Order: sequence, then structure tokens, then C-alpha cells
Amino acid sequence: MTHNVAVETHPEIPLWNDPALSVTTRVSALIEAMTPEEKIAQLYGVWVGASDEGGDVAPHQHDMEEAVDLDALLPTGLGQLTRPFGTAPVDPALGALSLLRTQARIASANRFGIPAVAHEECLAGFAAWGATAYPVPLSWGATFDPDLVHRMASAIGRDMRSVGIHQGLAPVLDVVRDARWGRVEETIGEDPYLVGTIGTAYVRGLEGAGVVATLKHFAGYSASRAGRNLAPSPMGPRERADVLLPPFEMAVREGGARSVMHAYTDTDGVPAAADEDLLTGLLRDTWGFDGTVVADYFGIAFLKTLHGIAADWAEAAGAALRAGVDVELPTVKTFGAPLVEAVAAGRVPEKVIDRALRRVLTQKALLGLLDPDWNPVPAALDGADLDDPEALRGRIDLDAPGNRQLARTVAEGAVVLLSNDGTLPLHRPRRIALVGPNADEPTAVLGCYSFPQHIGVHHPATPVGIDLPTLRATLAAEFPGTEFTLAHGTGVDDGDVSGIPEAVRAAGEADVVVAVLGDRAGLFGRGTSGEGCDVESLALPGAQQQLLDALLDTGTPVVTVLLAGRPYALGRAVTEAAAIVQSFFPGEEGTAALAGVLSGRTGPSGRLPVSVPRGAGAQPTTYLGARLAHASEVSSIDPTPAFGFGHGLTYTTFAWSDLAVDVGQAPADGEFSLALTVRNTGERHGTEVVQLYLHDPVASVVQPVQRLVGYTRVPLAPGEARRVRVVVPADLASFTGRDGHRIVEPGALELRFAASSTAPPLTAAVTVTGAPRRVDHTRRLHAVFGQEPSAGG
Repeated sequence: MTHNVAVETHPEIPLWNDPALSVTTRVSALIEAMTPEEKIAQLYGVWVGASDEGGDVAPHQHDMEEAVDLDALLPTGLGQLTRPFGTAPVDPALGALSLLRTQARIASANRFGIPAVAHEECLAGFAAWGATAYPVPLSWGATFDPDLVHRMASAIGRDMRSVGIHQGLAPVLDVVRDARWGRVEETIGEDPYLVGTIGTAYVRGLEGAGVVATLKHFAGYSASRAGRNLAPSPMGPRERADVLLPPFEMAVREGGARSVMHAYTDTDGVPAAADEDLLTGLLRDTWGFDGTVVADYFGIAFLKTLHGIAADWAEAAGAALRAGVDVELPTVKTFGAPLVEAVAAGRVPEKVIDRALRRVLTQKALLGLLDPDWNPVPAALDGADLDDPEALRGRIDLDAPGNRQLARTVAEGAVVLLSNDGTLPLHRPRRIALVGPNADEPTAVLGCYSFPQHIGVHHPATPVGIDLPTLRATLAAEFPGTEFTLAHGTGVDDGDVSGIPEAVRAAGEADVVVAVLGDRAGLFGRGTSGEGCDVESLALPGAQQQLLDALLDTGTPVVTVLLAGRPYALGRAVTEAAAIVQSFFPGEEGTAALAGVLSGRTGPSGRLPVSVPRGAGAQPTTYLGARLAHASEVSSIDPTPAFGFGHGLTYTTFAWSDLAVDVGQAPADGEFSLALTVRNTGERHGTEVVQLYLHDPVASVVQPVQRLVGYTRVPLAPGEARRVRVVVPADLASFTGRDGHRIVEPGALELRFAASSTAPPLTAAVTVTGAPRRVDHTRRLHAVFGQEPSAGG
């Protein structure tokens, strides 16, 4: 192997390069040797794009920032490289070659030979051209399957690490508070326990593959007023503590996440990027987080331009550093010359620079970037001839068959059957009218952070890079003897009704209608779902409801299929559609997963991670509300959902019975023990999701009517029964009391086993005895489930 990427070595190993020494010693020695300019250079990134010819990366020109002169910056060093693969379409092998050459250039240009940390988006798979497009996080939540999400994240992390990426900007742990928010598709759901467990599984998978997971957006981004992006978050401290923070707490404590990204928003007038109580007091001093806090893109500059709490760039930089932000992303702005000048003038103390630098260098040391044998050549190019770039083209496959199979497994597990009058599964229909704007649209399965929708749309001449079969194609393969009639009907959001008569004619001549509706993912108004694509109501976009109503009027059974990024009110279809199938942007194998469910080849097992509203304007409809948040006689607005959180049907039936409370009284530091039997009473294999909700009828502060505190998946063959046992720590009944501390109060509780938040539960009455108990972040977070064959099962 020959290549020109050697990094200069020295006959004597400096202390910071000596792997025999502790990381603390190495980092301290390096900090001591650095000038202020070299220190600050480690605290910012530069937005770059890999070369499709394998040359050095080129700075990305963004409309929010001035151009960057890499030659001028590199002698002092560089902290991060922003999205070398996720900025423009580039062959993965040539992108890896471009990145390694740039890393060699960076290391050779600074006195200490320090390369950069390279980060990428990975919200629904590695956001690179040709990489697998997995289902979006809302689909992860719909699986109620942390183990499956862990497997997916491991695969994503392995692909990223193989081409030289060190950090991934995921998962999003924001809890949905208002489904009008455009970024709902990026979230895992409306319940903090579901978000925490699924998100932590993702973190473990990514970190286990050697990629730094970045928790975002810390904290309160999803609680913005009216679901508007970047709007103020008017939540109180108790909502933040009990609803929005627990997923982050779990991912830090149990997931081992090594990075956190601050939110854009302000809470009660304090922007997250300048919130020392949040980023240092809570995150570090209380939770013990010792990784890096990175800025959401341009977030530090926003302290001046949007929040108005800083008079100039230096003041913005100082406020962020004091609060606990360590790295400015995506590119150098406030942490560049303005910060250098502010430190020299004494406006920003050098000790806050050193504090952030220690965290950054510690992470680089743990990634092996300070080791004397560091090599910029990634594993995927090991042994390749790097002097022949064209010979490398096509060498790296980021969408291997194993990836696609895993993507299909996740997509299948995330399909939610909302209603069914027996029409599904379809039994060899002679004629199907396939209607709707997403019936024959390849990208209808992709979220806004998938590479084709995020970047590819700006490069229409470049192939999409992955196979995206339409639902029309997969259904044709699934039903080879069926005649299909395709009718567009209307666009996703164009409001055009001229095609509805044709759709009605096709429906009238068919045995069944499959109406494929929903969203188009995009950013900042280019879609109906995605970042910056907030909506005024949860009515279906455009004229889709008008199309759906016209199809229902034909009398032909209508199977409504939704490919969407958020839940929508469906009007008459809730009661009149033959079936409703919900899929949240299920990724490249999503249409195959849907075809399998429609035919019955696979059984649906997904459950709703967000409530589906009954009315388009009754927001918010999250189930996690106090009594006054639900329907009442003193308001004409009824927020009761059409389908509640946790709901999902299967192609079989289940019976729950024999609830037993083995331990029903426990002190505030004790635990309860319960069991029930779940039996498959149908004729098909199926998976039931046993959900455990806690109801606290009397508490010292207002509590939600119920909240999820545990769940388990129970796969059962026809006739099979299993005894499900669960140990429930009293800690799960804790909440933030009047004095701001988390407590477990004595008193009566209900533990409700249910198939959804709206299903009739099996209820166990239990009691916490003794005195109140104060708990903290070391409390027990999980109920422990076990399963065994049931007697007679």
C-alpha cells in the first residue's frame, strides 16, 4: 500500500502522546504547552464537504456565515470537522479518502499533530450518500423494542466508524408536547419513559461501535409555545424536571453518552446555551456527566442575533463557555478571533477556555487521536491503494444486504394497525385501486434528515444512491395476480382537487381501495414535516382529507395507509375506513414492510408512540396530562384522541387474566411485585405489548392522570400463554415536590396493566407506607419484567 498521508513523528514522544501515562496527565501536559490561540482552535469546528475526487475537503459556504480560510486556521489546530459526508453527494470510498487526507493535513499543520473530531448526522441512519436510510425515530418508538433499536444503532455506528467518523449527532430525546411541531418525526414519542428507554438503547448501540453519541436538544426544545420551531418554551420547572429531563438523565446515566447538544430555545428568559444551572449545575455537578457539550448549529451566535442577551460575538462566546458549552458548531464564528481578542483583553478568563479544552482533549485522547501511532486511514480503506482514487470508487458499501434486512425488521416492527373491520389482511383481491399522493412516490418513506431529503434534493442530477421501491411496486410484487389501478387524486399539499373524480372512478371499479396519504419530508417549509415545517392544525395536508372523504363515499372498502412524520386527524375515516395503517417514515424498506402487513405475510406489532387526534385543532392531545388537560364539561374543546398512546392492533386476539399482587405494600424505598397471564386466543402468532401505567390519585402536587412506568413485548403462538411477572420499585412513583426536590410520597397508588393508555386496564391497588423519601438521580428507573410459560398454557 502506498499513500502520501504520513504524519511527521518525533524521536522523543511528548508527554501528551505517551499512551503509558494517564489521560489526565497527558491532557494537562498538552494544555500547559499550548498558546491561547491553540487552545481556542480546539473548541470550534469548520463545516466542510468531502471531495468526490478524493482530494482534501473544501469549506462549505453557508448562507449564515462568512467563508472560512482553512490555510489560515490550521496552523493553530482544529477541533472538529462538520459533516464531511453529509454536505454533498460523494462516493463513500472517495469521501473516506478525502477525509483521511484532510485529517493528515490538519495534524501536520499544527505543532502537536492533533487531528480533528469528524461528526455527522445519524438521526435515521448515517446521513451519507448511498448509506442505509433507516426508519425515523418516531418509528423507533413505535416498535417498543429497545433491543431492536440497539441493533440498528450498532450497525449505523459501525458504518460511520469504518470511514473515519467519530461523533454522531443523535439521538433526539425531546418529548413531544405538541404534534404541530415540525420536528415530531425526529422524536421518539410523547412519553418520557418510552423516549428514555428507546433513546438509551440507541446511545448504547452507537457508543458500543466506537462513535460518540450526542444527546439533543438539551433541554425543552419540544415544549415551545404552539409547536413553533425555536419559539420560547414556557414550561415550568416541574414540567422540565418530570417530563423533559428524564430521557437525558437515563441516557447519561445508563447509556454512557459522551456528548450533549444544547437546545436553541429559552426557558423563562434563559437560553439553554447560556444556562449555567442546566449545563453545569445539573448536567455535570449533579448527574456527573464528563463528556463534551457542543453547540447546536449557530446556537452561540444566536445569543446575540436571536436571544439578545449578548452585545457582540465575544460576549456570546463568553456566556456560552461560562454556562458549560465546550465546542462551537458547525463552524468558527464567536469562538474565533472575537474570543481570542476577548481573552487577551481579560473579558473572558482563560480558565473557562482551559475547562472546555480539557474536556475536548480528554475525548480526543480516549478516541486515540493523541496516540503516537494514530493513523488517518480508516478501517474501510485499510490495505487499499490510496494513490488511485478512481480504483476506490464503489469499494465501500454503506447499504449492505444486512443493513437492508435490519432496516426492514425495524420498519415491520413499527407498523401500527390503528383500526380494522376484518378487511386486513387482504385476501387476494382481484382489483385494487391504489390512490393518493404517496402511492407511487419513492421518497415518501424518508424523513427530513435522510440524505436524499436533506441533501440530495439540492443535487437533482445525482442518483439517489439507494433503492427506494414505491408502495405501488412492492404491492404489485406482493399480489402478483391482482390488477392495480393507480390514481394520484391530489398532491401532498398542493390543494389540487382535479384528480379526485378519477380516483373516485377507480375506487368504484375496485374490490378495495388502498389510499396512501401523509407527508413529504423537508426542511424550513420545503415539506409538510421536518425541521421548520410546523403546522397550524393537524388536518391532513392539502386536499387529502377531501380525497379520503370522496373515497369513503364510494362504498368500496378503503384501507387508509399513512406515510407521515406526525399523527393527523383523519375525520370520518376513524369510524368509516375499513382499516387504518400508520407508518412514520419507515425508511428504505418501509414499503416492503407495509406490503407484508397488508397481505398478512407479517403481522403488525407496532404501538403508537404519539396519540392520534380526533380533531385537527384540539391541541395538545398528549395522553400525559393532568385531569384538567382531559375532556371536561366546562370546555367545548374535547382533546380525547381518536387512538391513544400505546394503541395498536394485531391479526390475533389476546386475553389478560389472573392479576395477582404478591407484594402490595412497600415502604418508599421498597418495591411491589405483581403478575398476570397473557394468552393468545387467536389463530395467528402475534406480539402483545404489556404496558404498565401508574396512577397517583392523591399527591401534594398535580400529577398526570397516568404515566407509563414500564412495558414488555410478549410474543405468543396461537393458544400459548405466558405468566408475566414484574417488580416495581416505589421509586417509579417519585415526582418533583413543592420544594423542588424529587420525592416518593406515602399513600395509595394504582398500577394499571393495559394494551394502551386508553384500553381498559387490569388495575392493582398498592400502597406506599411510612414516611416520605427524597430521591435523586441515583433512584431506580425501571420496573423489572420476567416471563415464564403459564400453567395450562
